[in-house]
Amino acid sequence: MTEWLISKQLIDYPDALAQMDQRAADIHAETADDLVWLLEHPSLYTAGTSAKLEDLLSHDLPVFKTGRGGQYTYHGPGQRVAYAMLDLKKRQTQPDIKKYVWQLEEWIIRTLADFDVQGERRCGRVGIWVDMAPYGKPKGAESKIAAIGVRIRRWVTLHGISVNIDPDLSYFNGIVPCGLNEFGVTSLHDLGLNITKQALDERLQSHFIGVFDY
Repeated sequence: MTEWLISKQLIDYPDALAQMDQRAADIHAETADDLVWLLEHPSLYTAGTSAKLEDLLSHDLPVFKTGRGGQYTYHGPGQRVAYAMLDLKKRQTQPDIKKYVWQLEEWIIRTLADFDVQGERRCGRVGIWVDMAPYGKPKGAESKIAAIGVRIRRWVTLHGISVNIDPDLSYFNGIVPCGLNEFGVTSLHDLGLNITKQALDERLQSHFIGVFDY
């Protein structure tokens, strides 16, 4: 069974980390169900375990170190974060982190497809990408619309994904997102779509079972 929690207020990042850690411990102890938590953070940067100091270009926002994989990313209003605390031992015949990351990617791709956005994987690049040529950009231009960062503790997952609905994209200029400075960042609004958080949440919930079913 998977519990869903949707927070309507902005959640401070340290509070989110503490709650994730506690829930993951409870899931491992089999005293709580798996949880998917949909939320937004105040504007901030997070540094994954592979973050390089030179990729932090601005000090205008708080920066939080975190145990997830990856490098720097931005979180803020207008960006939907989905933290997934799942017991992989129960969901997979053989716990497989690569398979789990693929599932997160597939979850985003199926969700975006409901809004006629073709999200794509790119070899060697984490996250989900959009070909920007159909949106008036030069041929070959690509931008990231969703980020992925995970941590696995005793085969229980932490962290998850973020999908850009309508964040202030200028904040991404303060970092080298995920260590890749040759690509842009986009959002559903940037692509000309007026999508609400509620609409995105509904589609995320709709596609979850088909991707992560036991």
